[in-house]
Amino acid sequence: MQTKPEITYDDFAKIDLRVATIVEAMEHPNADRLLKLQIDLGEEKRQICAGIKAYYSPEELIGKQIIVVANLAPRKIRGEESNGMLLAASNMDGEEVTDVIVLSPSKPANPGSTVG
Repeated sequence: MQTKPEITYDDFAKIDLRVATIVEAMEHPNADRLLKLQIDLGEEKRQICAGIKAYYSPEELIGKQIIVVANLAPRKIRGEESNGMLLAASNMDGEEVTDVIVLSPSKPANPGSTVG
């Protein structure tokens, strides 16, 4: 497995990881692999797009708590704005992804709680 370059603690400290609750999930209208998620970050609601459609149905994600990078610059993905990124692990068989596991807290946490 190829590793990424080493970063400093100061680099890591710039990342704002937060708990979010998925309140709505739907297929992305312009992409085969993406889901559009409406998330609750406590004091704020956002939309993110995630490439997890092959591994999760929209229905099974509603109400699920996830970990997101909350301070990632927004970007358009196939015409839809994504304002954050969820964290997930990929099970691999060589170069092939065999499963994707969305990371979530082991116990319920308030939306917007910091992770670190």
